[in-house]
Amino acid sequence: MNEIVAGIDVGGTNTLLGLVDEQGKIHADETIITTDYPEVTDFIKALAVSINKMLDAHENMTLIGIGIGAPNANFYKGTIELAANLTWKGLIPFADMVRKEIDVPVLMTNDANAAAMGEMIFGGARGMKNFIVLTLGTGLGSGIVINGQMLYGHTGFAGELGHSVIVPEGRDCGCGRKGCLETYASATGLVRTVLYLLSEKRGNSILRDIVPGELTSKMVAEAAANNDLLALEAMDYTADKLASGIVNALAFSSPEAVFLFGGLANAGDMLLEPVRKYVDMKVLPVFKNTFRIELSSIPENNAAILGASALVWNERSL
Repeated sequence: MNEIVAGIDVGGTNTLLGLVDEQGKIHADETIITTDYPEVTDFIKALAVSINKMLDAHENMTLIGIGIGAPNANFYKGTIELAANLTWKGLIPFADMVRKEIDVPVLMTNDANAAAMGEMIFGGARGMKNFIVLTLGTGLGSGIVINGQMLYGHTGFAGELGHSVIVPEGRDCGCGRKGCLETYASATGLVRTVLYLLSEKRGNSILRDIVPGELTSKMVAEAAANNDLLALEAMDYTADKLASGIVNALAFSSPEAVFLFGGLANAGDMLLEPVRKYVDMKVLPVFKNTFRIELSSIPENNAAILGASALVWNERSL
């Protein structure tokens, strides 16, 4: 029998799950509409049904564990705590609830930490003991690995680089503070920058033809690739702010590499090159030429499932 792990990525709208082998091959996958289940107990049962359905179609496989990535997940406790973008509120003993349905080891962490674990087991960070993954989506998540161990801290919620303040009294953040890194260096932050520039500048831009509510970071990146000056300015400003966050992270963790992942990172060199430029300008001399900044090597459509499953495969390798 071949060993397999179920990787689950719990999202506010959709939940992705799949069966992943030790080489990172996804043998089966399904999607569950998270919002179809206002009661978490019903959602857990639906997860179990989906996992068992996939296993029934692969009779030569033995499930050895379940890895879960979820918003506000606590690795130590196996809980989801006060997740703003999930229907279920409060403190949810999620791992224990899953284990009652399927009796195998269940590990869980937040989605950014899962992305970092996936990078370490299946991606560009294989063999590294010190690295950071920044997930640049609606917000900015971060997974930090130091000395081969994921950084969880005392509470299980360490490593929230997206909520480090880089502009004192700057933009309002959903966390209630001002000037957080994610308000500038995320897909949402880039759009906010463009909307500000459109209101403050008179120059021509193809972005002026887009309804503000429909503007996306992908549109901005495409405009920048076509040498739209306003889009280029927005990308440069975003790269500058992201570089500030990276430089701060370098100072306390001294990683071998920083990997960029997610919607904003899909801009590729349009983001990567100016980020590298500004990091080189700002970094402490002692850290110069000791690290690299790269795009994640894991395909975005597989990353969530691979990252979640990597939690279990990593434990097996220790």
